[in-house]
Amino acid sequence: MTEKELQFRELFKSNSKRIFHLCYGYTGDESAANDLMQETFLKVWQNLDKFRNQALISTWIYRIAVNTCLSWLRTEKRQQKEELSDKIIETEREVVSEKQEQIALLYKCISQLDENERIIITMVLDEMPYEEIAEIAGISEGNLRVKIHRIKHKLTEIYNRYERF
Repeated sequence: MTEKELQFRELFKSNSKRIFHLCYGYTGDESAANDLMQETFLKVWQNLDKFRNQALISTWIYRIAVNTCLSWLRTEKRQQKEELSDKIIETEREVVSEKQEQIALLYKCISQLDENERIIITMVLDEMPYEEIAEIAGISEGNLRVKIHRIKHKLTEIYNRYERF
């Protein structure tokens, strides 16, 4: 075994537990912490001959671990944001598409109503006040409410026939 291998083995033995705990503190996940600890010590191995003894070697290893964890967190947050953005966009598309289909079906059902019923339900959908709708339709507000109830019931039946197919 070379001197570098012996030195590395000793460094790993004396620092791995503390580095694991540091990584675990950043990730909250044992598996990710273990991966980050291994990545840290891989960097230590690759750069061991560059260590300049300006600080304690344990401080140097700790600094590598912190940078490794911070880099991992940035990547993890970016991935989570991208995944979340993709899911939100996908969900919004599905919702919009589904709503458009439902609206199209609703209007297809409305087209099967009598002309007066179509006019009344269209005004209801346009959120016109019942008082105004009653005046335009030339009926009392009480009579309008009964008609709207019947129209909604009729629309539900028509809609359900389409839903079965």
